Amino acid sequence: MPEGVLSIQPADPAGRDNPGGPPRPDHGAGPRGGAVVDEIRRAGGEAVAHHGDIATDEGAASLVTTALETYGRLDALVNNAGFLRDRMLVNLGEDDWDTVVRVHLKGHFLPLRHAAAHWRAEAKAGRTPIARVVNTSSGAGLLGAVGQGNYSAAKAGVLALTLVAAEELGPYGVQVNAIAPAARTRMTERTFARTMATPGTGFDAMAPENVSPLVVWLGCAASAGVTGRVFEVEGGRITVMEGWRRGPSADGGVRRTPSEAGRTARELLKDAEVPTAVYGAGQRIRGARS
Repeated sequence: MPEGVLSIQPADPAGRDNPGGPPRPDHGAGPRGGAVVDEIRRAGGEAVAHHGDIATDEGAASLVTTALETYGRLDALVNNAGFLRDRMLVNLGEDDWDTVVRVHLKGHFLPLRHAAAHWRAEAKAGRTPIARVVNTSSGAGLLGAVGQGNYSAAKAGVLALTLVAAEELGPYGVQVNAIAPAARTRMTERTFARTMATPGTGFDAMAPENVSPLVVWLGCAASAGVTGRVFEVEGGRITVMEGWRRGPSADGGVRRTPSEAGRTARELLKDAEVPTAVYGAGQRIRGARS
């Protein structure tokens, strides 16, 4: 663990240790949270487990308080809470939608808001911080994924939140970026079992350790000047993702009829780039079946 890096392991938000299950009434950090803390400490770092639900205002506030009371400062926030409830849209229930959006999107927003409030107060007191936020999106948030309408929408929301936060928090010394990682986790090793399988020999492209170095760099002072960016990271590859940009356009200066609007749209599409395919296009991914 590089010196000066703050490590906090959020508690199990709404069932990360219970994939597909409902939120638990007791959101304390379970044995996995404690195991992560122990692993960090054995490696020479410092860590503390947070006992709270970060998708609630109280839990997110206590996350920031835990950091400040333990270390006396807050340098970086890495938002990474999430789980899956995959269904095709026609089988996707309201609870499956609400719970996934709650954990992924609200679970990013609330810790970010409370950390930002602290950093703004520091800046206004003349102690402008060197602060960093790393949000976790996904390829599904960038391109969409068949069978993951709830997850894709939540992760796309994380990207928009990242862009807004980078602009709003920049004056307070805060940089905000997002990653879209592909790696072996408890969320992916079941749904994408074949892709995520550990190879017998050679480079393990799906090892989560391949993602960590970029997160560390984005979370430290060395990343000065990098904000409002999205990076896709998988194996040994890092890609700067370039989001929505204006393509072909036509302005007639007058209101069009529906037929005229349609003709204009078709003409513009002739010069537009073909969009990248949605993940799983043409097939039903394992785990998306009801």
